[in-house]
Amino acid sequence: MARLLTPAQEHFFETFGYLALPGLLADVIDEIIDAFEQVWAERGGGHHGAAHDETRRSCIVPFVDQHPRLCALLDDERINGLLCDLLGDDYNYASSDGNYYAGDTQWHSDGFKQTSHRYVKIAFYLDELDADTGCLRVIPGSHVAQDTYAETLQEHVRDIDGRWGIEGRQVPAQALVTKPGDIAVFNHNLKHAAFGGSGRRRMFTINCTQRFAAEDLQIWRDYISGIARFWSDRMYGETMMATADEQRLVHLEQGMQNDGHLAALSAKAREEMSEPSRG
Repeated sequence: MARLLTPAQEHFFETFGYLALPGLLADVIDEIIDAFEQVWAERGGGHHGAAHDETRRSCIVPFVDQHPRLCALLDDERINGLLCDLLGDDYNYASSDGNYYAGDTQWHSDGFKQTSHRYVKIAFYLDELDADTGCLRVIPGSHVAQDTYAETLQEHVRDIDGRWGIEGRQVPAQALVTKPGDIAVFNHNLKHAAFGGSGRRRMFTINCTQRFAAEDLQIWRDYISGIARFWSDRMYGETMMATADEQRLVHLEQGMQNDGHLAALSAKAREEMSEPSRG
């Protein structure tokens, strides 16, 4: 696999926990947006088959799995190359979410983990966004579990006003101004947020992990269990699996082999929840 990242970019990611890659998919962004809109249109336009009301986030999981063009992003040499550079050539695809965002997204990590496994998220923003209109904000260096700085943020991130006397949008951070065709990739541990913007901000993600050794597979199964809140019976969608060639299957096989418990968990979630999770 040809390398996408320079050594300097890899060092930047290691140190700060994220990378912005402007224009990486500019040549195919119109196709991507068309597929994004088609998925939503086929599912009622918003959350769980209802119209998007522009007051709450609408979410579909898994998302790219729903459309052949979006599934093929895993085959794109730029996306695949990026993931191979960060996670190794045998990385696992770990599902995705598609969203219409509304309102602020407060500071959080996508699971602040104390394990040695790396989890990354590629974020695809389909609208022009800046710091005041809902672009991604990140706190560089906040991804290093067991580091004093990162652990302090983790401890107090839910009480920013009480602890530091400021609002969430005043937290020192890097705002990643974006336009369609740009992507950002970040470590799941990284603190991130978004403030301002419309009630219909379009964004989707691809999440991936390093492959798990046999002795660590329970960690992977526990991760898969978290997808039950979206009422998903399998780790991956039918289109994702049906259109996979030999190369893509490398990134699906460990998920397909370890999601046998998910259907029962999803059935339980349907009994306990009024709708699938919004995030």
